[in-house]
Amino acid sequence: MLRQQMLHRFYADHHGWLNGWLRRQLGCSQRAADLAQDTFVRVLSKDDDMAAIREPRAYLHTIAKGLLINHWRRRQIEQAYLDALALQPEPVAPSPESQALIVETLLRIDAMLAQLPTRVRSAFLMSQLHGMTYAAIATELGVSERMVKKYMAQAMLHCLMLVAED
Repeated sequence: MLRQQMLHRFYADHHGWLNGWLRRQLGCSQRAADLAQDTFVRVLSKDDDMAAIREPRAYLHTIAKGLLINHWRRRQIEQAYLDALALQPEPVAPSPESQALIVETLLRIDAMLAQLPTRVRSAFLMSQLHGMTYAAIATELGVSERMVKKYMAQAMLHCLMLVAED
């Protein structure tokens, strides 16, 4: 019961401030309210001792900033997809449901790529998006072709492990 009371007090003391800060960052009161709630859901999901949090606003700011970065990244990916879609003739354009699934898939791919080490991600993207040969990738990255093969194997293994999780 004590934790519940502390959480209630924490929320009451800081929700208005957090919502205002997010509103200033986003320029949208509805999205700010959503991210403020998401921030407090994160706080609830942690087993942190509420009494041990010495700087509650800094704590909330850190969580909310991460959520903001995710929000902006999602918007950037969605906009890039919509821009590419706008270039397609109308009969080729997918339905809104398909568009939502495609955006979700793009976000999952982006999250997967973000987990890879920088050189592995670069090699994978050069190969898969740009169609570069392993020799060209090796030259670009300043490594041996054998190392590029290792990078690609690491990226493919990571992809397979993520598919297996689904």
